[in-house]
Amino acid sequence: MAASHDLNTVPAQAATRETVRVARHGAVWVVTIERPAVRNAIDRATSEALAAAMDQLDADPTLSVGILTGAGGNFCTGMDLKAFLRGERVELPGRGLAGIVQTPPVKPLIAAVEGYALAGGCEIALACDLIVASEAAQFGIPEVKRGLIAGSGGLLRLPRRIPPQIAMELALTGDLLPATEARQWGLVNRLVPAGQALEAALALAERIAANSPMAVRVAKQVVSESPSWPAQETWARQNALLETVINSEDAKEGARAFAEKRAPVWSGR
Repeated sequence: MAASHDLNTVPAQAATRETVRVARHGAVWVVTIERPAVRNAIDRATSEALAAAMDQLDADPTLSVGILTGAGGNFCTGMDLKAFLRGERVELPGRGLAGIVQTPPVKPLIAAVEGYALAGGCEIALACDLIVASEAAQFGIPEVKRGLIAGSGGLLRLPRRIPPQIAMELALTGDLLPATEARQWGLVNRLVPAGQALEAALALAERIAANSPMAVRVAKQVVSESPSWPAQETWARQNALLETVINSEDAKEGARAFAEKRAPVWSGR
């Protein structure tokens, strides 16, 4: 990561067994899975620590955007099978694997992917809103090779992010998807040289964080939820959310800043 990005490390409330590290860069919350010896596979403690880190992101009004990444050159290889064999329930009730696949944070979350994002690791990346990946990264849902299926959102989200027939092929073969090809299908927002995924994710996050936190949050909500809204309710639901934005202090501040030719100072209200 470039030295220009100075991350201030702070403790996560539930970072048990030191499985997760959190740091902040201005309004950006960086969450790192710290289990490089097992390619950042997820056990119960890591799921709990990640859930706590995402709760901190949503609860802190001074944070606008989150980044999720992995230590040691890999993003995540999914569920820790040794933990599973020990009888651990890695998924959290109502939240799923890593505490986010069923209930992602309300605020935008960017996956910064180096190396492998496989099985549950790929599903965690798919639960993020944006993906920045190194050219050496590889994605995949190879569960069928072990007699399983990608039940943590891979089969649900992947066909919405890339052409359904390509998602079907990946689901049935279990083959890996190189980041270069994932970029061609639109799965990856930014493709960067190896070792630069976090730096590029920070640059993207800072562009988002420069905008109104309320507007960003509601924009994510509409983009994420509107595909499941009944057609006859689409405009009414969007307009109800739009009213909260139009009547916000941030909307007034944005107009004032434009008229006064200065940078806005957002309150998030």
